[in-house]
Amino acid sequence: MGFVKRQKEERADVNERVYERNCDGFSAQLKDPDPAVRRWAARDIVECPGASTVLLERLEKEEAIEVRQAIFTSLINIGDRDAITGLVECLRSEDAALRNEAIEAMKQLPEGVSAIIKELLKDDDPDVRIFAVNILEALSHPDVEEWLIDVIESDSHVNVCATAVDLLAEIGTEKSLNSLDKLRTRFSSEPYIQFAVNIAIERITNGQYHDK
Repeated sequence: MGFVKRQKEERADVNERVYERNCDGFSAQLKDPDPAVRRWAARDIVECPGASTVLLERLEKEEAIEVRQAIFTSLINIGDRDAITGLVECLRSEDAALRNEAIEAMKQLPEGVSAIIKELLKDDDPDVRIFAVNILEALSHPDVEEWLIDVIESDSHVNVCATAVDLLAEIGTEKSLNSLDKLRTRFSSEPYIQFAVNIAIERITNGQYHDK
C-alpha cells in the first residue's frame, strides 16, 4: 500500500470520529488518547484563531514525538508573535529535546525571531543567550555580526562569549577583529577563549587577505 493511500485511509479513519470539523473540534482532538488523532488536529487547527496558544498548551504535555513534530510544524506555519513567544519559553525547559526542537523551529522563522533576538541576547539566563547565538547562525540577517560583536564586548559569561566567537570564526569580517582581541585580553585566564579567538582571527584574516 502506498504512502499517500495510507495517509488518506488514516485521515478517513480520524474523520469518522465524533469530533466536529471546526476549531472547537480540533481543540478537542488535541486531547484525544490516540496520537494519530492529535497529530491531524495539530495540522488542521492552523487557520483557527488563537491556534498558537492552543498548540503551545498541548506541547507542554505532549509526549508522542510525531505529535510534537506536527505541533512545531504548525507553529512555524503560523509564525505569529504568540508562536514565537511560546518557542522562546521552550528554550527554558528542562527537556533538552524540546529545547532543541524549539531552536530548530526558530531558525525557520527568521523575520519574527530577528525582531526579538536582541532581547534574547540580553536574557538573564545565560543558557538562553547561548541558544540565541546558536539561532543567529541561520537568520541570514545583515546585523548578525554586529549582534555577535555586542555579545563578546558586553556579555560577562564565558560560555556565551565562546559560542559567539565560534560563530564569528565562520561569518566574521575585519570589523570584528578589534573586539575579538579585546575579548582575548578580558578572558586571559580562559584557555578555550584564547584558542577560539586565535582561530577566529586567523580565519577572518585569511579570508580577508589570502588573495592579496
